[in-house]
Amino acid sequence: MAELTDKEIDAALARGQAAATNDPRAASARYDHRLGRIVVELTNGCTFAFPPRLAQGLEAATEDELAEVEIMGAGYGLHWETLDVDFTVPGLLAGIFGTRAYMARQAGRATSSAKAAAARANGAKGGRPRKSSVR
Repeated sequence: MAELTDKEIDAALARGQAAATNDPRAASARYDHRLGRIVVELTNGCTFAFPPRLAQGLEAATEDELAEVEIMGAGYGLHWETLDVDFTVPGLLAGIFGTRAYMARQAGRATSSAKAAAARANGAKGGRPRKSSVR
């Protein structure tokens, strides 16, 4: 393995310091039972909260299990030991609440009562109209 030069080491340390200063990291995390949200206080003073039902592995967790959230990796991750669930803080901030397959399933769900009512009304009218061929 090639030896690192002092210049390369200094550059790496500078990148690490910049990341520690600028990257979103958790200063604290907790489950707020009143709000029904995981609340993450960031090191930059911002607060981020999300409902656990959105997050893969937390959907069916009890309030006691949700309250066991730990901060990992200098604030870059959240961990629930008893649930064996981990999330990155940057991923959560980007709206990534699970694996690609999990997120795809969530996006395709008709979960709102308005969507369900519209589907029932459309079905009562005979469903979606057939496409007409244009020549």
